[in-house]
Amino acid sequence: MQRVVIVGAGLGGLRAAESLRSADYSDAITIVGDEVYLPYNRPPLSKEALAGGIDIEGLEFRRKASVDDVEWLLGTPVAGCDLSLRTVTLSDGATLEFDGLVVASGIRPRRLPIPGPTGGRYALRTAADALAVREYLTPGAAVIIMGAGFIGCEVAATAINLGCTVHVVALDDEPMVRPLGLELGAAMRRRHEAHGVRFHLGHTIVAFSGDDDVRSATLSDGTELKADLVIEAVGSVANTDWLRGNDLDLSDGLLTDSAMQVSTPLAPVVAVGDLARHPNGLFSHVPRRIEHWNMPTETARRAGPTLAALLRGEEPDRSPFLGLPAFWSDQYDTKLQSFGMPGIADNAEVTSGSVDESCVVEYFDASGLVGVVGVDRTAELAPYRKALLARS
Repeated sequence: MQRVVIVGAGLGGLRAAESLRSADYSDAITIVGDEVYLPYNRPPLSKEALAGGIDIEGLEFRRKASVDDVEWLLGTPVAGCDLSLRTVTLSDGATLEFDGLVVASGIRPRRLPIPGPTGGRYALRTAADALAVREYLTPGAAVIIMGAGFIGCEVAATAINLGCTVHVVALDDEPMVRPLGLELGAAMRRRHEAHGVRFHLGHTIVAFSGDDDVRSATLSDGTELKADLVIEAVGSVANTDWLRGNDLDLSDGLLTDSAMQVSTPLAPVVAVGDLARHPNGLFSHVPRRIEHWNMPTETARRAGPTLAALLRGEEPDRSPFLGLPAFWSDQYDTKLQSFGMPGIADNAEVTSGSVDESCVVEYFDASGLVGVVGVDRTAELAPYRKALLARS
């Protein structure tokens, strides 16, 4: 009997197991995860779940009956891997042998080495993070958010609605500027400011003050801000340390081909989700990591049949991968939704409405339309999805 080990018990790991079963792989599957929970939905952790209370079971993904026989090793971090021996080493020293490996270990928040106390400083990635942060979000609490991306802005909106005072500190020119561009980013900043959020753009935090817990933060321009809670949302790091020593390309996540296969002669290996750096035939063949909510599912749909074919000694489908990235974000009563890759665009055009109200913004590079963002215009985006898929 063969065995596939899936490292990572998030959405990508779950969908990879289901995809393997759909590709007629019927032998053993073991999924290893460092959290104690079955796969659950992460985006609500910065929005409605954080505001209304964290119900982990309510956030769990529905699992297909085809994976009822999967072995789950939860609360079990992975320490290393030897592809030549085809083993994965767990943090307790135990080893798992495999015939095929799925790398689904995802990403973790980047933490900056800022001097000062560490109490009251949190990232927001896991259910445990959200449970801890929720205790601080009481009326009058002083919240500092480092980073003005989607997570930072979603937490800012949640904290303001719970009665906190909120300061956002970021080096960016505008919030969410990379995916949205300057014009729409500035409009979203104005929305936040209208609710009471204060932005300190073009600055960073150079030191925290307090005893064991943070009580204030000093910015790069000398401004001092009171703080009961600090949320660090300054980007992510791929969880690939456990793969070191196997001669893999780990320069930015884990490099794969269009079939999600990792280039190594030592073992059949595929990668899925946020850490997979793969080409996408819809947007040129430059390999990129894409951290949008649907990509673990899209990459797993490709990786499962690839690994099943390799384990049967067959050649997998190596046609271009054509997964269309998508994301959404709820901030106050505003809903942003996007298809494509607006972050790679050279220019943007507001084609409907106004950025300070509801609108549609199209994003272009030399090849044409590469993305679209709708603000409270969800119903109007379906034709754009079709147009972007037609790029293939």
